[in-house]
Amino acid sequence: MAAFLEALETEIRLRAPASPVGLRSLYLGGGTPSLLPAAAITRLTRLVGEVFGLSADAEVTVEANPGREERGDPSALREAGVTRISYGAQSLDDGELRRLGRRHRARDVAAAVLEARQAGVASINLDLLYDIPGQSLASWTAALEEALSLEPDHLSLYALTLDDPDAEGLTGPGGDHLPTTAGARRWRGRARPGQDQDRAAAMYGHAMVRLAEAGYRSYEISNWARPGHECRHNLGYWQRRPIEAVGPGAHAFDGAVRRWNAARLDGYLAALVPPDGSSPRLPPGGEERLEARTELAEQAILGLRLAEGIDQLLADAPTVAPAVAWAREAGLAERTAQGRVRLTARGRLLSNEVFARLV
Repeated sequence: MAAFLEALETEIRLRAPASPVGLRSLYLGGGTPSLLPAAAITRLTRLVGEVFGLSADAEVTVEANPGREERGDPSALREAGVTRISYGAQSLDDGELRRLGRRHRARDVAAAVLEARQAGVASINLDLLYDIPGQSLASWTAALEEALSLEPDHLSLYALTLDDPDAEGLTGPGGDHLPTTAGARRWRGRARPGQDQDRAAAMYGHAMVRLAEAGYRSYEISNWARPGHECRHNLGYWQRRPIEAVGPGAHAFDGAVRRWNAARLDGYLAALVPPDGSSPRLPPGGEERLEARTELAEQAILGLRLAEGIDQLLADAPTVAPAVAWAREAGLAERTAQGRVRLTARGRLLSNEVFARLV
């Protein structure tokens, strides 16, 4: 951990802009940064502020597993400047958590939220998965009610995906994913037959109705928030704002080029904390400059994920218009009173059908 933190601080300094920019969001995530000592998080937050500038009202998020040994000390996190904690609950059904190989149980989620509330953390998110093998609509409904009883400020609901990063070529020396272990590959093979697209659609449809009733706004396909608690960091991705990123597997974007660090920790440490004492260098990775067509498709896909949709100018672009016309004809998209194009409720359920036509 000491070597990792040294490397992380070195990369932050190497990525320093010409002048501080005043970041509106700082996100410590991927993995379980709550395992870091609070003093280390304080040091990182201060360093980011010194190097990049951190707005006085910045959203500072830490991802955490809700298990007792992994969630960290929310009071210490708040003292470190954290304003938001995102708990990877995944499920509130102990049987489902066991099937997912999670170490925590439903009671740990409730305890973590209570501790964060008592510590005065301003905003709390829960991540939940649906379409878990063996999950039923009834168990999903019960889990959602249990989550609502904890009164989180934000909910992120994702269908369980069992993609193969090895087959997609994402795990090579410069890849941003680690290779899938043999055990994980076997588990995924057993799990796939237990998934069901129609059941997943019913689960998502129920969530849309129930969360609206509970006062949560669906501001993005997979994200619901109480007013004022929309995740500023995630909105940065969907609105294609420039984002700096450090650490193994991290992705950055400057408005034209996407850059990523390789996921392997050994290569990351070797570059930034060279064992031979030589000068540190930026870690291995890659980058992609977006072509005009790809950029328009990305703007349309990310924009349609948001509740407000895309403006008519983008919808009328030659490479975007055919997919938008098809979606409107199929009842998957609509024109709003403000002259924008957004997905309908059915379009959200079938969004991948729309996005596939934009790629």
